[in-house]
Amino acid sequence: MSVLKIARAVCALLFLVQTANAADMIASRDVRAERSFNEPFHPVRGDPASARGTVRIKDITSVRGVRSNQLVGYGLVVGLQGTGDSMRNSPFTEQSLQSMLDRMGVNIRSQNSRGKNVAAVTVTAELPAFIGTGEKIDVTVSSLGDAASLMGGTLVMTPLYGADGEIYAVAQGSVAVSGFTSEGDSEKLTQGVPTSGRIANGALVEREVPGSFNDSGRLSLELFNPDFKTAIRVVDVINDFAVKRWGIAVAQEEDLRTIHLHRPKKVSPVRFLAEIGELRIAPDQPARVVIDERTGTVVIGKDVQISTVALTQGNLTVRVSELPSVSQPPPLSDGQTVVTSETLVQAQQDGGNFAFVGGADLETVVRGLNRIGLKPTGIIAILQAIKTAGALQAELVVQ
Repeated sequence: MSVLKIARAVCALLFLVQTANAADMIASRDVRAERSFNEPFHPVRGDPASARGTVRIKDITSVRGVRSNQLVGYGLVVGLQGTGDSMRNSPFTEQSLQSMLDRMGVNIRSQNSRGKNVAAVTVTAELPAFIGTGEKIDVTVSSLGDAASLMGGTLVMTPLYGADGEIYAVAQGSVAVSGFTSEGDSEKLTQGVPTSGRIANGALVEREVPGSFNDSGRLSLELFNPDFKTAIRVVDVINDFAVKRWGIAVAQEEDLRTIHLHRPKKVSPVRFLAEIGELRIAPDQPARVVIDERTGTVVIGKDVQISTVALTQGNLTVRVSELPSVSQPPPLSDGQTVVTSETLVQAQQDGGNFAFVGGADLETVVRGLNRIGLKPTGIIAILQAIKTAGALQAELVVQ
């Protein structure tokens, strides 16, 4: 047997082994998923007294599978007062207009449209969960071409497609635009965004999203802000309520995000989630400092702590002034009068005193930072320096 045939045989054998391993991995994953779905339910009561608070469970969680869907479509807005697309710069608008008129029995293929009363737009909408056929949803209309404004326009019937390519709604109606633009020969004034608008209840739902509410007895809640302690508190409060209400515990945590619910058979899913959602807990939050350097915003979490440090911060101000002056030549000379400038540079530095900053609670930290008397930009620099020094016992998020 030649070396080439041996190599081919070895490659084929390795391919078969890899395929078998992949199949085993997929099978084992399916088995683990089935095992986790059918594993015994062992709820824990915990300490519901320390978990109660003022925040409703429905405000910090969502039901798995209950979600909205995005829709998008392409259409035309007509009736503009000369603020639409120019056909030369937006050829797709002219093509769309010709196609629309062809469907209506009007043939303008041999003529060029010069009007600027039409604009090509993208129409977007959000299809809520469990919405039925015939209901209406809001849509947002945004210009695609070089239209100056969509004010006063009307969206012509536009199909809205989902991610699967199917039509789920049809949009049509007058576009409400909050911005405006006004211009003359030498000046132009624009406020807001005149090339984007909204149509309230502008789309009619034509197709329902496949699927139905989970009625198999197993429901799952997902936290908007995943946290281990918050998940445990939700489970403890739900089980304490369920034992008093139905005589059994119904909640079990899976991880920091997911909480499984086993609905009692005598209760409908809607009533079950409605009663669970009104329970109130005290969600936990991580120690975090959020900084937005563009706007000078600083947000400090409740559990942020700063180890005692001594710091100083000096404000250095440099001012450069240009003073124009005229250089005049002597009389009866061949010199020329020229304009020169005189530059003045002034530097001033304030502050420089050391101050102690530290605290185990939010009030002490804020009081210590305010004692220094800094502006937001200075506080941002101080917090970044404290984090670098290892004294900020929190996560620093810079946006």
